[in-house]
Amino acid sequence: MIGRVLVASMLAVHLAAPAMAADADCNPKKGLLKLPVSEPWAQKRLDIKNAWRLTQGAGVTVAVVDSGVDYHPQMQISKIIDETRTNYRDCVGHGTAVAGIISARYYAGVPFHGVAPQAEIVVIKQSNSTEGDVDKLVSGIDDAVAAGADVINISVRASDQPALKAAVQRALDRDIVVVAAAGNVTGPDDEDVPAYPAAYEGVLAVGAAGPDGRRADSSNAATPVGVLGPGVDITAPWPGRGYMRGLEGTSFAAPYVAGTAALVRARFPKLTQEQVRRRIIATADGGTGAGVGAGMVNPLLALTAVLPYEEAGAPVVAEPPPPALPPGAIAKAPPRDQSAVDISMAVGTGVLITIMVVGALALLVPLGRRRGWRAGRVS
Repeated sequence: MIGRVLVASMLAVHLAAPAMAADADCNPKKGLLKLPVSEPWAQKRLDIKNAWRLTQGAGVTVAVVDSGVDYHPQMQISKIIDETRTNYRDCVGHGTAVAGIISARYYAGVPFHGVAPQAEIVVIKQSNSTEGDVDKLVSGIDDAVAAGADVINISVRASDQPALKAAVQRALDRDIVVVAAAGNVTGPDDEDVPAYPAAYEGVLAVGAAGPDGRRADSSNAATPVGVLGPGVDITAPWPGRGYMRGLEGTSFAAPYVAGTAALVRARFPKLTQEQVRRRIIATADGGTGAGVGAGMVNPLLALTAVLPYEEAGAPVVAEPPPPALPPGAIAKAPPRDQSAVDISMAVGTGVLITIMVVGALALLVPLGRRRGWRAGRVS
């Protein structure tokens, strides 16, 4: 079965430009050919298999703008667009890992699986490294729009550029959920610099968390984060038909959220990209502090939560989290909702009147029956 999936994914590949030989140094680090039997912590923490009782992401297309992809027995890629014109191969393993976290198929006895295994994956190769350049990133986002993506995962950090911002806005205008990594802190120069496109308005920015649910020290707190995803000691598919363990960074946290967005879009196809983004934020496991957003993404709750409704009938999925408060600050009390108070008072009064009427009937009906419902004397 695994072999048939591999053949199917090979036949489904299309390149946007004539493929040329990859660089001679396209030699990603060797991974493991076999994993231990235990399931990775990230999958347990997010309770992904329980979410599959409702959907596995069928009918949703996720575009992965990254470093390409290598064939893997658990992955079925529908299309590859090569912006680099160097071949589809993933020379660093980054894109293969990201795509696998989103959509790796589940097989009994294989401990790893993706978040949305039935989602359709379009891989857009924009670099032969983990960095890339802004021009190819912009083209890659436009390619994702043209490919009909419902969700775009961008695990690439760039600087703020008008062309990049415009490309992201084009995707949002086409009702695409844009998920981007918040960036990693690798030195003092990164600490106060937000990552783009994650920092653009409308993008679901993702920080990294460890098994304890806390934000990883390497996760960039300068980026306005929406939610956290698992991003420490991550296991994922790797070039060479193997796996890599011990991966860390927001790059690998973002696809857990992109996979969740695919599940939500499959479960609630009428929600707009903004509503999907806000629903994921509203159902996250609450967190506090800079770079934490609403807390750890919760796929099952994102699919099952019953949320309030707006006046227009669209689901309310909570406002984005407020800015982080400085240490020791006390959050301002929320304003009193007078309309809710009035409704509660009206309902309470109605219930009281109903109780009084029922009590009176319980007393008078037996008396009336004994008298045959005839009028009695006034005493």
